[in-house]
Amino acid sequence: MSTSYRPIASISSQTFPQPVTALAFDPVSDIIWTGSNTGSVTAYYGTRGARGVSFPVGGTLGVVKIVAGENYVRAVGVGDTGLGSWAKGGRNKWYHRASTAITTFSDTSGSTHLLAASTAGQELLFLNALTGSVIRQAPTPSVVTQLQFSHSVLLSGSSDGFLRTHDPRTGLGRAESHVRAHSSGVQCIQTSGNFVFTIGLGERQSRPFPDPLVKIYDLRTMRPLPPIPFSSGPAFIQVLPRRPSTIAIISNQGLINIVDASNPATGEFYQLDLASYLTSVSISPTAAYMAFGDAEGMIHLMTQAEDGSDLPLNGFEGQPIDWPDTPAPLPEIQWAPETPLNSIGLPYYDRPLLSAWTPQFLSTNSLHSLPAKIPSQILASVKKNDNIAYAPLPRELKGRRNMIVVGPRTNGRFRSGKSRPDHDPEPTTFGSAAEDVPGPYRRVEIEYSKFGIEDFDFGYYNKTRYSGLETHILNSYTNSLLQALHYTIPVRKLAKSHIASDCPREHCFLCELGFVVRMLEDAEGTNCQASNFCKTVGVLAQVSNAIELIDYGRDSPDADYGHKIQSFHRFLIDHLVSEGNTFPQNPLLLPSTLQNASSLAAAPMTQLLGVDGKNIITCLNCGAIREKEHMTHIIDLTYPRKALHEPRSPVEFTNILRSSLLRHMTHKATCQTCKQFSSFSSRRLIPSRDLPPILAVNARADNEDLLAHWIDWRGRTFLKAKVELQGEIDCVDDPETAVYDLRAMVVQIVSKNKHCHHVAIVKVPETERKHDESSPWFLFNDFSVTNIEENEALSFPGTWKIPAILYYERTNVCDELDFSGLPEHLDTSILNRDTSISLNRDPSLIKHECLQSDELPTPGTLVAIDAEFVSMQQEETDFRSDGSNKVLRPARMSLARVSVLRGFGPKEGVPFIDDHIHTSEAIVDYLTEFSGIKFGDLDPHLSRHTLTPLKLVYKKLRLLVDRGCIFIGHGLSKDFRIINLFVPPDQVIDTVDLYFLRARQRRLSLRFLSWFVLHENIQTDTHDSIEDARSALRLYVAYQNFEKDGIFDKKLEELYKEGKQYNFKPPAPSPTVPSQVVDAKDTTTLPFPMMPNSSNITLAQIFPDGNAQNHNSSNLYQANLSWRR
Repeated sequence: MSTSYRPIASISSQTFPQPVTALAFDPVSDIIWTGSNTGSVTAYYGTRGARGVSFPVGGTLGVVKIVAGENYVRAVGVGDTGLGSWAKGGRNKWYHRASTAITTFSDTSGSTHLLAASTAGQELLFLNALTGSVIRQAPTPSVVTQLQFSHSVLLSGSSDGFLRTHDPRTGLGRAESHVRAHSSGVQCIQTSGNFVFTIGLGERQSRPFPDPLVKIYDLRTMRPLPPIPFSSGPAFIQVLPRRPSTIAIISNQGLINIVDASNPATGEFYQLDLASYLTSVSISPTAAYMAFGDAEGMIHLMTQAEDGSDLPLNGFEGQPIDWPDTPAPLPEIQWAPETPLNSIGLPYYDRPLLSAWTPQFLSTNSLHSLPAKIPSQILASVKKNDNIAYAPLPRELKGRRNMIVVGPRTNGRFRSGKSRPDHDPEPTTFGSAAEDVPGPYRRVEIEYSKFGIEDFDFGYYNKTRYSGLETHILNSYTNSLLQALHYTIPVRKLAKSHIASDCPREHCFLCELGFVVRMLEDAEGTNCQASNFCKTVGVLAQVSNAIELIDYGRDSPDADYGHKIQSFHRFLIDHLVSEGNTFPQNPLLLPSTLQNASSLAAAPMTQLLGVDGKNIITCLNCGAIREKEHMTHIIDLTYPRKALHEPRSPVEFTNILRSSLLRHMTHKATCQTCKQFSSFSSRRLIPSRDLPPILAVNARADNEDLLAHWIDWRGRTFLKAKVELQGEIDCVDDPETAVYDLRAMVVQIVSKNKHCHHVAIVKVPETERKHDESSPWFLFNDFSVTNIEENEALSFPGTWKIPAILYYERTNVCDELDFSGLPEHLDTSILNRDTSISLNRDPSLIKHECLQSDELPTPGTLVAIDAEFVSMQQEETDFRSDGSNKVLRPARMSLARVSVLRGFGPKEGVPFIDDHIHTSEAIVDYLTEFSGIKFGDLDPHLSRHTLTPLKLVYKKLRLLVDRGCIFIGHGLSKDFRIINLFVPPDQVIDTVDLYFLRARQRRLSLRFLSWFVLHENIQTDTHDSIEDARSALRLYVAYQNFEKDGIFDKKLEELYKEGKQYNFKPPAPSPTVPSQVVDAKDTTTLPFPMMPNSSNITLAQIFPDGNAQNHNSSNLYQANLSWRR
């Protein structure tokens, strides 16, 4: 037999082209096993490819891996939750179904009947290879994608790129025996002797790409060896049997390189003749054959056998082939013209059919009603054409045929619903009654009427003074964690102080968290949305290649949202630590916790959540001890192992929390002192006084066994509202204790249909101090907020309620935190500075004048505002077969331009903010007709306007709100909603509400109001935010004049009367008579032709000092709407 390979005839594996997703040579028979893209395993006999046994693996997706042994074939499919073993005739031996999808499995471990499999729930299962039963299971740090047994250990490759070794006896990873082989995931692992070969994905420009290197490691020490370069991109690797340290590297395009790792300079190269690309590879047990499956269902073969020889695929004469069972032949029927048809078919069945109902099961009612008779007036006008009759439908029958009369639909969720009951039902009854989840915990969704999201009655779901968060935004699965952080007062104060600093980052979690908590504080029960925070989640997760944290809006039952929110929790805290770090200028929040008061302080978030311990690692062979400092911000709970087939014994939550904090562990590694491969003991030492003010805990109840600890046991709850923790000093329990109170937790809710969502259960500090509610505990289910009792908050009555994140506050310590070193107020100079990041700003397009120092607003200052928006995501709508449609997700808008004008003084009507907003996201639609924004206006390299980062504009508006400005505009509720800014109602004067008759139920456009009241034609070509804000300001002045003269109600009636005549649209302007335009800076008078009996007046004349508040107008907004009563 030759040592080089030559191609032979290919095997066509399918009747129609579909990829061959898996290949495996049978070790004892002349068979090659193939996996199809539809989830079936098929045997092909000999090099001629005679089709044999075929059986489904489970599921309808592709087979991801096949392993063939002496008397079995094991396989698993993509996304399938089961792993099975079959006899070679196709009979199933066993099938293990896991709670989550199985990602891969290993071969059998040596002489033992042990099989390893991994799941998408970050779990490693060890199965009995003979029965498929679970022997043990162990958690893994990441999702395992590759498993391989070596001669001594179990190797795993994970989606985080780490290559780890596991002890087959326990399944636990060895702390010092792991290495990050690839930055973005491991695609294949092969072992040969003491060599470990891996291929995977690297990272380039924050995106994964195939790593061009085959990494090699010494299995004994996990030391990296010189890698093997493969410029075509390795897609598959296979160790060649009987050739130690030799490996075959294959690309998707069919380039094959056979190279010896001990001498990589020499190698063999082959190129397959492909019409598509490779999808699977396998090498026979004797290396006599290599098989390559492609995307069109072809199996390409290469062999070392001499031409003309009939060498079996397994390399020797092995076991006979198991052919599929031949079905019994059908009986021969003597067919004649007089043979009755009812004699065919039924005699072949030897048992009663399911359709053979007994009389007891037959319904007494008629199964099929007679068709309705055709009306006589239709029959009288029937016309025939060949064999088809047709007739026109008489007028008296139109709309009455094939219609079912139903009762009126009740609707209690929209403000405009006419069928709304007089009193609101209790909000605890929403959701499907068929679910086993209690009402307040069930998933809530926003519905959309023809009036948009503003018509949705959020008050129906929240009758408390604490605000919920809306759900129609991508990445809104983080709402529950935001609520938990908001009510953790030290974190809230830190976030609020950060927005007062000069943060240079365009995308900053700490800034966005600060804006959200300010909004939740001010809203006092009004629903809010964290759209800017959710957008930052997507941006920073994409930058960090944490793709699994991004919500793409596809709600799949297979999605593990419990793991997702805990992974995001760690991702968020890591960013909050780095974003708030101003080392060496960090303020000292709690000086008593530092041993050396003169030392430099850590990041503020580290001072709040950081668990700074000392790891003591002891070699159990020689007793050598080494110390290692370790800092963590989140504690992952570790649970005691449950012995197989033994009942669960209750364990106290405090004990589990303390053991997770101190982390007593054992592992195996090579000792640097005694040079022996020995066991090590590791423990973390933390004095009680050094425990942090806040404990952030990931519950990690990822499977049924771990969740069993949390389920209520004999009327007692596992979770405690108060815990006492003892640290350790010199491996001895610290006599001092630290007492913690539970502040908030994030809980995963799982319904019967396996759809998941999160809720936050919070002990609200404000209610705890005031004692104005029956209980300080509140359930935040997105925009639904409910007051609950403490027993219900701590209880976990069933598997529908799964813990995810816990926040504990140290008693009396959080009140001692000193935040005086952090900034409290926004810098007012941002209103005096002209900031632009545009590289080509045109001075002629600058229309604003920044405020002077003496113009800074005070409470009651009037300003006019208008904003323009662009579309970042199109509306998602479900069109039904009956012609109706339902909005699944509204269009996502983003602020593109905002203009704020002075509302008083000599520069009344002159803008002091006119900023275009830069965005790094892709814009779907500029909405130029309605926004006036064109391509390039928001690009720093192309824009000729004043271009400003969104965060700076948000700070300017936030500053105006904080300083008590009263905003005048048209349709401001929607504008502020999209801007993601809450403005108290007494600081808003909306002209859409001023010029409104509730009895008419129609709100008027700014364009029509300007034409009728001001005699001005605006928005003729496109929208301009300065023009719109100025028109709203003048409409407010006109309203003041009408009220002064006592004619406002009369004018409003005339307005609606004439509006109906013109369909509430201004007529086209006359080409000969130019529209009246007033100079923005000419504020001496404002013309109002509809007021012949009133003097022209300006806001400067109404409020000479420019401050509305000084003229008893604190309730200005309510007084202005008095006419509506």
